[in-house]
Amino acid sequence: MDYLLLAAGFILLIKGADYFVEGSASVAAKLRVPPMIIGLTVVAMGTSAPECAVSIAASLKGDNAVAISNVIGSNIFNLALVCGICAVFSPLRVKAKTLKKEFPLSVLAAAVLLGTGYLGMEISRADGLLLLILFVSFLIWLVREAKKARSSQQEQKEVRNLNGWRCLFYIAGGMGAIVIGGDFVVDAATAIAESFGLSDTLIGLTIVAMGTSLPELVTSVVAARKGEADMALGNVIGSNLFNILLVLGLAGAISPMEVLMENVIDGIILIGMSCIVWIFAWCKKEISRLEGVAMIVCYAVYMGYICIR
Repeated sequence: MDYLLLAAGFILLIKGADYFVEGSASVAAKLRVPPMIIGLTVVAMGTSAPECAVSIAASLKGDNAVAISNVIGSNIFNLALVCGICAVFSPLRVKAKTLKKEFPLSVLAAAVLLGTGYLGMEISRADGLLLLILFVSFLIWLVREAKKARSSQQEQKEVRNLNGWRCLFYIAGGMGAIVIGGDFVVDAATAIAESFGLSDTLIGLTIVAMGTSLPELVTSVVAARKGEADMALGNVIGSNLFNILLVLGLAGAISPMEVLMENVIDGIILIGMSCIVWIFAWCKKEISRLEGVAMIVCYAVYMGYICIR
């Protein structure tokens, strides 16, 4: 039964991502905004739902270490594994604007999180409010970027022409299938792992941590395979920004979060991985298949580290 549930989960993830990306690309064409903007907003917000639910629930229960670990772990997963796998499927071409604006914002957000967390070894309510203010500023900037893109009358790529209601159905239905499919995969994989005698700690550090990032992984891979590299990158960068600024901002505003030294080390690794991906993208204005493999190897090394520490 667990294996059937696992298979059903992956089918829902793949088909849901297919419809979600198609609907999102159609919305981008209709609104005459770049796919990157859609990836940074609609797609990123939808795929960040699991992290948001887990972290807010943890904060309400007072288990704030889970909230911080979940966000930092998911962001490292997004950068190293999601971008890496996408690049292996299809080299990710990166626009100069993305290298000069979106990537630096992602690194800056990680640095702000590390700085506020390390100074007092906690994310206080004031820190949480600061992150939320930065999130609102980020949204305002995105709206201005979208207006500039529309006024510049940039040439839009040919996409399937869907009417408004069908776009909404594809996006909502696809996101619903992604969330449900992700839950199926996590539950089934956890049960299978337990049947093989794996410890709860190891399951939590691997299957559950990866499970909340499955939407980003599947959606970005599908977007890359459909030639929507901007949307794939926008999803990763946007999800990381949403996770830090919105998710941890809300969690910190609800209840102060203690920062452990392990969180600080993971934060440093997150900044380091952000810079590595940024450098890869900057060198040739794309992330190649070989660089994608290197990123996957980096994530495997990181997983080995957190399992033995």
